[in-house]
Amino acid sequence: MNGGFASLHPVPCMIYYAGVILFSMLLFHPVFLLTAVVVIVMLNLLHNSGNQLRRLLPFYLLMGGSVALLNPLFSHRGRYILFYFLDQPITLEAIIYGVTMMLSLLAILLTFVSYHHVITTDKFMYVFSVIAPKVALLILMTMRFVPLFRRRLYQITMIQKMKGISVGRGTLRQQMRHGMVLLRVLLTWSLEEALQTADSMKGRGYGITRRSMYVIYRMERRDWFILSAMVLAELICIIGWAYGYGVLQIYPHLEAMALTWDERAVYTVFCVFLLTPVFLEVRERIVWQLLK
Repeated sequence: MNGGFASLHPVPCMIYYAGVILFSMLLFHPVFLLTAVVVIVMLNLLHNSGNQLRRLLPFYLLMGGSVALLNPLFSHRGRYILFYFLDQPITLEAIIYGVTMMLSLLAILLTFVSYHHVITTDKFMYVFSVIAPKVALLILMTMRFVPLFRRRLYQITMIQKMKGISVGRGTLRQQMRHGMVLLRVLLTWSLEEALQTADSMKGRGYGITRRSMYVIYRMERRDWFILSAMVLAELICIIGWAYGYGVLQIYPHLEAMALTWDERAVYTVFCVFLLTPVFLEVRERIVWQLLK
């Protein structure tokens, strides 16, 4: 994607996603978190990530729903007892706390879906290679190993099945033995390629001189304006959080969920911050339709 939010300099994009993840943990209020979830879903849909959302959302809802369900079963704090389950009190505070934790988790997980769409490998290296090039490279290689290991394990499994080695057949002991064979082949293959990669990087002189950039990103006037606006909005939200705005007191007793006037001001700034990429995406589409 070359337009909209992804067309910005990588630094404002990183600041936005870092802010969303930070506020998803700090602003522990159902209204704030529900707004974050809705906006991030809108942003993913504008990024044409609907198929990916349909594939990941059931898993995310299962994770979040488990948190919301288990918290009232294990935590019995609170003043308002709704009913008893297996002689254990189920309190309103525990349910609200579990739902709020679910919204926080969903907001973070959905943010990473949009993050992987906007922040590409070259953008990540451009931002962090100047500060810590080795750490940035290590993070990218680590993130790459997860899907790479899955593909290799699938290939190894298909090949070993031709030799009668499968973890789905035989006794438990045989399945464990076959699983160790697959794991040994996977680790041997990966370590061998890692040594070849290290020798290749050393032969090409990696790390001897200052790293050059394949793509040069330059901060334009639009980037500076959006970056300044987002940083100002983040500072206002952090100051509001420091004064207790945007944080719902649940234990030992639940306070009113209605936002005070000061919290409404922080909430408005929070919404402006969240909707910044949505505004850019919608504006891009409007301009594109007018130019057609």
